[in-house]
Amino acid sequence: MLTLYYAPATCALASLIALEESGLAFETKKLSFSDGEQRSPDYLKINPKGRVPALVTDRGVLTETPAILGFIAEIAPAAKLAPFGDAFEMARLQSFNSYLCSTVHVNHAHRRRGSRWADEPAALEAMKAKVPQNMADCFTLIEETIFEGPWVMGETYSLADPYLFVMTDWLPSDGVDPARFAKVSDHHARMMLRPAVQRALAYDRG
Repeated sequence: MLTLYYAPATCALASLIALEESGLAFETKKLSFSDGEQRSPDYLKINPKGRVPALVTDRGVLTETPAILGFIAEIAPAAKLAPFGDAFEMARLQSFNSYLCSTVHVNHAHRRRGSRWADEPAALEAMKAKVPQNMADCFTLIEETIFEGPWVMGETYSLADPYLFVMTDWLPSDGVDPARFAKVSDHHARMMLRPAVQRALAYDRG
């Protein structure tokens, strides 16, 4: 049995959607960030990083969204969540998810997690002020040069889609109007119609 540790309104939602798409048996453990459960001794034994997601498997614990998404796809090949067998397409998928992880998510984190990078109040405020522009720049790049349509990678739904869905969901709180990005907004609307997404949101927001 797989166990996903997650917290509401975090990037862990992408892994939760992927699990719902996969058809695999799994259970969830919800953490409350407001109560500091991610820093509890019990959770730090599972994930010393004190973050989510964390996926407990029969071989150990996996962390980091791109790694967890790739693992889910590989152990559930029938779900066809990744282009296995095509090295170039697989690398393109990994490239997109790496961009979301290393750049988009980090830009978003400057709004509420600036203390990871600075201590001075002025520096924290400067980072917050830059978030709308940085996120808009990221999504302009995605909209104009990366997103193929109707799904991120083209005609086939993949691991990139739930991950983009999560990042798009964050735009309003980052001071960016998603309507600026027609293709991305259409993608988000179609994602909302998928049963797996609806089930995952029921966990996440329930």
